[in-house]
Amino acid sequence: MAEDQLRDQLKFRWDKLDQFREKGIEPYSQKYPVDAFSLELVEAFEEKEGQEVSLAGRIMTRRGHGKAGFAHIQDSKGQIQVYVRQDTVGEDQYEVYRELDIGDIIGVTGTVFKTRTQEVTINVSSFRLLSKSLRPLPEKWHGLKDVDLRYRQRYVDLMVNPEVRNVFIVRSKIIQFMREYLSQKGFLEVETPVMHSIAGGAAARPFVTHHNALDMKLYLRIATELHLKRLVVGGMERVFELGRIFRNEGISTNHNPEFTSVEIYQANGDYEDMMALTEELVAAAAREVLGTTTLEYQGKELDLSLPWPRKELSQVVKEITGIDFDEITDDTRARQLAQEHGLEVKEETTRGEIIYFFFEEFCEDKLWGPVFVRDYPVEVSPLAQRCRHNPQLTYRFETFIAGKEIANAFTELIDPVDQRERFEKQVQQREAGDEEAHMMDEDFITALEYGMPPTGGLGIGVDRLIMLLTDSPSIRDVILFPTMRPKE
Repeated sequence: MAEDQLRDQLKFRWDKLDQFREKGIEPYSQKYPVDAFSLELVEAFEEKEGQEVSLAGRIMTRRGHGKAGFAHIQDSKGQIQVYVRQDTVGEDQYEVYRELDIGDIIGVTGTVFKTRTQEVTINVSSFRLLSKSLRPLPEKWHGLKDVDLRYRQRYVDLMVNPEVRNVFIVRSKIIQFMREYLSQKGFLEVETPVMHSIAGGAAARPFVTHHNALDMKLYLRIATELHLKRLVVGGMERVFELGRIFRNEGISTNHNPEFTSVEIYQANGDYEDMMALTEELVAAAAREVLGTTTLEYQGKELDLSLPWPRKELSQVVKEITGIDFDEITDDTRARQLAQEHGLEVKEETTRGEIIYFFFEEFCEDKLWGPVFVRDYPVEVSPLAQRCRHNPQLTYRFETFIAGKEIANAFTELIDPVDQRERFEKQVQQREAGDEEAHMMDEDFITALEYGMPPTGGLGIGVDRLIMLLTDSPSIRDVILFPTMRPKE
């Protein structure tokens, strides 16, 4: 809508607001006694025909002239047609109806019937203006297409794009299902701090704040891992937390600075148990919301049926790049190879880190999956237990579906001596300029010194999983209010 047209529309609606008040009509009313919803009336017409019902919604379309008119009103369930006649509601009320605009919210009471075109409709006996809309809906009320505006004004997006509302209804169902599924498996949902005195549990740059009363720096959590593992030390053997995580990183179709994850820890388990839990949970969630484990994502079929393949990281790198890192045993040759392939490395970059760099750069987006990629180098897995068959590797896996990392899991490192050595190496990397390296967490080391049972740990990116199950191309499509740069 052009600026001058919008200006005219705004003035027109503000004038109506004043006119309603001059006539003694309150444009922002009290609650309305709702006892029915649009879609339910449509689906249960035979049962509801002839009954008097009351519902409330936003006017989305209007047509008619003279002494009768039709409109569609939209509530949380969908849309339904209403029929308003002057000889039914009275001349004064009908005059109010004629002054209503698209976007106004009204409450209506009337009987349910079908028109000659067989559309379920409410024959309105009375109505009330509940909220006057002072702004016109976008693009002549046929949908909001401007992607940037959709994210900035999600409230408008939800009004005019029913498929968007459905995505967030499905999101709610998936999250509820995950909680119920884990609870049935004997996991206890817990809550751990959002503000940490030490940022840990992931390789990520934190958001920093300051607590005035304590005069100390605090970090918004980048993971829930270290607090949840403290609970396992304390004897809470199966725990999970589903909540917001904050990372001061870039924004992309797969990344938002605040996102939702679920972290799960199982005492006397390992990463094999976490693989089984991951594939079972994701497949069950797909069946719950889609009714099948075979779906389409961005025009390509995706089969989530079990079991999912397991592949070693070095095997995946070899298959996709043709480079066999098992034959490259020294750091110098690995760094040379990285430079030949356009990867930036430092003098201290190790072979293990370079294998991971190759995987991230050349392999991840090619893994349609689902697939478990396992046995990661120890240098990039400071919280995972070393493999018995090769101490340069760890019992760690990441899960990839449609080229996206969906989950990350370990057989957890429970040796406090090894954990301290790994933290110390991370601190050295941090002092050398790596802002995503772990900090030393003495209290976590102390917890491990009391003894932690063998444990499997798993983190699932809830937003990315929802992207897959709703066929959404961007993480912003599944977060109600994604992070946006302020408009100038």
